[in-house]
Amino acid sequence: MDPVIIVGAGPVGLTLALALARQEVPSVVLDEGPGKDEPRPARTVVLREDTAALLERLSGVALGAHGVRWAGWRSLRRKQVMSEIAFGEAGPAAPLHIAQHVITGALRAAIADQPLVKWAVDSRLDAIEQDRSGVTAHTRGPKGTWWRGSYLVGCDGPRSTVRKLQDIRFPGRTAVERHAVAALRVELPWQGRALLHRMPPWRQSGPSAGEVTARPLPDGVWRLDWLLPPGKELVTPEILVARIRETLAAWTDGSTPAYELLDTGVHTVHHRLARRWRAGRVLLAGDAAHLLGALGTQGLDEGLRDVDNLAWKLGVAWHRGPHEALLDSYQAERRALVAARLRAADQVLPVLRGAGGLRQIVPGTARNHDVLLTDGHLGRGLLGAPGAYADSPLAPRHLEAEIPVDTPPGAQVTDVRVTAEDGSFVQLRDRLGRGALLVVLIAPGTGVWDRKHWVSAGVMPRLAAAVTALPHPAELLVAESYPGAPAHSVLLVRPDGHLVTALSGVRPADLYAAAEATLGGTVKEKGAVNEDGAVKEAEAEAGSGVR
Repeated sequence: MDPVIIVGAGPVGLTLALALARQEVPSVVLDEGPGKDEPRPARTVVLREDTAALLERLSGVALGAHGVRWAGWRSLRRKQVMSEIAFGEAGPAAPLHIAQHVITGALRAAIADQPLVKWAVDSRLDAIEQDRSGVTAHTRGPKGTWWRGSYLVGCDGPRSTVRKLQDIRFPGRTAVERHAVAALRVELPWQGRALLHRMPPWRQSGPSAGEVTARPLPDGVWRLDWLLPPGKELVTPEILVARIRETLAAWTDGSTPAYELLDTGVHTVHHRLARRWRAGRVLLAGDAAHLLGALGTQGLDEGLRDVDNLAWKLGVAWHRGPHEALLDSYQAERRALVAARLRAADQVLPVLRGAGGLRQIVPGTARNHDVLLTDGHLGRGLLGAPGAYADSPLAPRHLEAEIPVDTPPGAQVTDVRVTAEDGSFVQLRDRLGRGALLVVLIAPGTGVWDRKHWVSAGVMPRLAAAVTALPHPAELLVAESYPGAPAHSVLLVRPDGHLVTALSGVRPADLYAAAEATLGGTVKEKGAVNEDGAVKEAEAEAGSGVR
């Protein structure tokens, strides 16, 4: 079968290529550039726990060694401390702040060692043709040629050529926020801690800025962002240097400390959402599908979650033939979640940024506003949390044995320690992204015994038979415990780490029905699987696709 064509060689496109290779799906990455990035210290990203883990899993690089996981977060309003959050073992997971070119470099190095990925530089897309069996793309440039693929994914950014060639509208709002940005090496009083300073009391130079963010990077480097007022006032180097000096002076002892200016820029945030994310065998991901980033939210996070959602579905379609409902679910799940994020930001923006009447009319206090901004920066709440596919078209219906656990159906599972099929102890997250469903038995006490002593005892043989009979490859794992899950309950987890269902005990019929629904199929009657977990002979002979 033809490879998947990926247009765009940024973090989203490269991550998708590696995610497909993890499932033994070949791809071609069309890069319109020369395959090199100029290091930009001021172009950084903040990754949440799930997206950082995804990149580390695929690149094989411990990104924490190249970025900074914040020790804490501090929020000020004028001179008042509004909130302080400590990260670590006792607190929430720390975000990872890292330069984007470091991420791209790690992904490119991983692709260089991946035989299933072909990387074509200086290849600018200018035509796409679809037929019933695949996609043909044409690129111009020194190596201009026609490329044949099974599917094509546009990861080519805000000005996506793929989106334009498919005539997909990209409505939204332009310049909802503007920030002056500087990366500098300096010693600040909050080592390893990020800071949000709203309404700073010092007098600003040039156009006034009502918000400053400081986020640490390795080697004593900090990225500072000043929120700019609406409009298009030019931020000259003189204005920016004056702003740096007075900000640093106010944060230290009143005199500007020594600093080394490494990079500057102006970051403009747009909010846009593509009308469609799928047009036949052509799909969109990342900035080609959506733009967001106001109030501290991170667009790359959402692009990486697009990849996590899409890769396993493309893998199923590539290996097992067309799964239209499964591919359609990519847009249904991801677009709905990003749309909700954009709506939340658009509703909050007038409250936090507005002046005059609206700000006085809308209920809320300075502390409420601080919570909203903190949610965006730290990846929490409606503005930043990973989100759940609660209304997914892949969600199974009417499972008699379904029970509630602390993770709602459709949400990301908690990363607990599990025993793999070879008897090794691993983290649940390490088993994701291989294209297989995960079936997790909660069995307290098993962790102190060698797997060979309990793999053939109790409910294990029956559960193993049920897992073998599923309509898609699945891996059976065992966990000592899981938040909110009673002993002997069984969790079904998608390849992207979202919970399908939790069942009370070994229920082969419900497990089969849930797995089939997860693949986009119609849930069969309960009799499709007998109580021993084996598929009925009549169905097996009819070619049900059970492995």
